[in-house]
Amino acid sequence: MPCSAVTLSLATITSIVAVSLLTIAFATDNWLYVDVKRTNIQNYAAKSEDKVVLEQLTSKYYYYTRTKGLFRICYPKERPPTVKTYLSPVETHCNNINYYIPDENNETSGLTDDAWTKLHMGRSMIALFIISFLSVFAAFCTGVAGCWRRSPGNVTATAILMLFACLLSAGAMGLWHGVEYFEKEKVVGEEFYQEWNPILQENTDLTYDWSFILGWLGVFTSLAASFLFLFSSCCLATEKDRDDLTANGNVQYIMPVYPQKQQYAYAGYPVAAPGGYPGPYYTTSSGYAPYNY
Repeated sequence: MPCSAVTLSLATITSIVAVSLLTIAFATDNWLYVDVKRTNIQNYAAKSEDKVVLEQLTSKYYYYTRTKGLFRICYPKERPPTVKTYLSPVETHCNNINYYIPDENNETSGLTDDAWTKLHMGRSMIALFIISFLSVFAAFCTGVAGCWRRSPGNVTATAILMLFACLLSAGAMGLWHGVEYFEKEKVVGEEFYQEWNPILQENTDLTYDWSFILGWLGVFTSLAASFLFLFSSCCLATEKDRDDLTANGNVQYIMPVYPQKQQYAYAGYPVAAPGGYPGPYYTTSSGYAPYNY
C-alpha cells in the first residue's frame, strides 16, 4: 500500500477525532467542578450563630456545588432558589455566564482593572475557539481537494491550517487558565475565591473536570493531525516524482514504427510487400529481368 494512502487515512481519522474532542469540550459545562461541603458550613454557622453565613448559604449561588463551563454554570445537586436557572440540553439546571456582549445597562462601569482583564481574556478565549473551528472547516475543504486530486500542495495547506487551528485552540486554553487564575488569585468580584468567607474557602474543593481534559486532548490531537498531513504531503510528492521518472525513463525505449507502403513486382504484377519491407524479392520464377523467361 502506498505511503500516502496510509498517512492520509491516519491524518483524516486523527483530524476528525480532534474536531470532535474540541467541539464536545466547547459545548459542555464540565470544565471546573466546585464541590461545596454545605453540611460542614451549616454546622459551623449553627454553632457560631453566624447569621451572615446562614443567610448567604441559601441566597448566594457560590455556596452550592456546581460545574462551570465556557458559557454556563450548572448545579448537579441542589440549586440556589434566588438564581434563575433553566434546563440545559443534558437536563441540568444552569444559568449563563455573562460576558456583557453587549453591555446594554452599563454594568461593567464599576469593574476593577483585574476584573476588566479577566473579562477581556474570557471574551478572547471564546473568539479564539470560534476562529479555530473556522480554520478546521477551511482545512476540511483543502483536504478534500487534496485527496481527490492527490495534490501535495493542497495537503500541505491542510497541514498548515490544522496547525493554525491547534495554535488557536491552545491559545484559547491558555486564556481559560488565565481566567481561572484571576478568579482564584485576584479580587474580581464577590462570587470569586478571594472574596469568599474563610469558612467557604475551607470547605470548597476545586478540580478540573472532563471537558477540560477533552479540550487539551483535542489540542494535542489536532497537532498530531497536522504532522500526519505534512508527512502525507511529502509521501505524495515523492510518489509523484517517482511516477514521472518512470514515465520519462520508458519513453527512450519506445522506437517509432512507420508503415511501408512500397510495392514490389511478382510475376510481372505489382503487389504489396509482405511484412512492410521493400523488394526486390527473388523467387524461382522471378519477374525481374533478365530472369523473366
